[in-house]
Amino acid sequence: MREEGAFVLYWMIAARRRRWNFGLQRAVEHATALSKPLLVLEAVRCDYPWASDRLHRFILDGMEANRRAFAGGPARYLSYVEPRRGAGKGLLERLAREACLIVTDDFPAFFLPRMLDALEGRIDVRLERVDSNGLLPMRATRRVFTTAFSFRRFLHDALPEHLERFPAPDPLAKLDLPPVPDLDEELARRWPALDEDPEKLDLSALPLDHGVPPARLTGGPEAGAERVGAFVEGRLDEYGEGRNHPDDDASSGLSPYLHFGHVSTHQVFAAIAEREDWSVDELGKPTGKRSGWWGMSQPAEAFLDELVTWREVGFNRCALRDDFDEYDSLPEWARTTLEEHEGDTRPHLYDLETLDAGETDDRVWNAAQNELREEGTLHNYLRMLWGKRILEWSPSPRVALDRMIELNNRYALDGRDPNSYSGIFWVLGRYDRAWGPERPIFGKIRYMSSKNTLRKLRMSEYLERYAPDGSD
Repeated sequence: MREEGAFVLYWMIAARRRRWNFGLQRAVEHATALSKPLLVLEAVRCDYPWASDRLHRFILDGMEANRRAFAGGPARYLSYVEPRRGAGKGLLERLAREACLIVTDDFPAFFLPRMLDALEGRIDVRLERVDSNGLLPMRATRRVFTTAFSFRRFLHDALPEHLERFPAPDPLAKLDLPPVPDLDEELARRWPALDEDPEKLDLSALPLDHGVPPARLTGGPEAGAERVGAFVEGRLDEYGEGRNHPDDDASSGLSPYLHFGHVSTHQVFAAIAEREDWSVDELGKPTGKRSGWWGMSQPAEAFLDELVTWREVGFNRCALRDDFDEYDSLPEWARTTLEEHEGDTRPHLYDLETLDAGETDDRVWNAAQNELREEGTLHNYLRMLWGKRILEWSPSPRVALDRMIELNNRYALDGRDPNSYSGIFWVLGRYDRAWGPERPIFGKIRYMSSKNTLRKLRMSEYLERYAPDGSD
């Protein structure tokens, strides 16, 4: 740590928000202890994998909201949008020369871990990575859990102490720090701050995939907080029974905001706990069961099992295993049964372009793909069916995996995330068990069909919206 530095730098790369943020809170602690200014940098490069108008716009929405949130406060907020590939190179090293230390976010997937590893070799000042991803710290255990049940059992034992250690809702509140000095002219000229309204930035001038247009969903902490409130106060009661039915619109819609760090799991949990008038004293005995442990209503417990158990088991694997996105990381039983049936005759063999366009003979699948391509979201239940059918229509399980990753990461606002990798790999057996009867193509992998889905779910309005020209 360089105590004589000009400021403490918080580099916001995954928890892109002012509130409920352990990383920002840690930077505040350092700035306070050193009596130094606090500089917050939020930047976006243009050459990240699957970079597109859609993903960029969602990030820029968040930058605009953060610009408002930090304005006039005790920390200086600096935003930078890379105008061309490589233009941002050197910015962090230049700021590191003046910083007391750098605090940043510890996110275990996408290109972020490699980016931070590379940076550590180029700077000579302390770099702290802070985990602000979920209720349970990713490294609270060194064990990689292979089932949701085993992870849930561990949560019931380990989580209570962490429920007493939430980040501050606003770590900058009542904070008195010296102002950040003006950045030197050379730095400001080479990496100009985004002073204009990010919403007006011309995306067509940036080297992005312009074939993936912005989604209708607005990004940012403000929009995310509104969605938290609307779900907790308006739709949570219907979540338990209605979440699987596309026509009921009972899902939370929070996954894009969680992925980009515009919303915190702690923030969502606090809102639910307040609604339920709940305290940690109401926790039950550890059982590993989906419901009953929290001591909340059935809809709240059903949602928390998704938000905490299923979301954070993916962070557990990504934090501890580098091969989380590789076919060979599947359980041995799953690889064995898939490979035994790799030569089975497929009912159809669609190429990637046909799948991308949603032009198969399956109206339900086409509707799901069209929602993903047009909206950047995909109904949770249909996401599972979507993957199962790609397995059925691909020449091999490895090709199916590549296609699921490509389509999901290109179009989904919540793609490129530990949680979305959990969903994709669940299709091929991760976190699941062998099922019977053994079937062609699937072997002992859990089977799903569009016919059964149509019979079980209320989705006539959904089909009319996303596949109006098809037939049942």
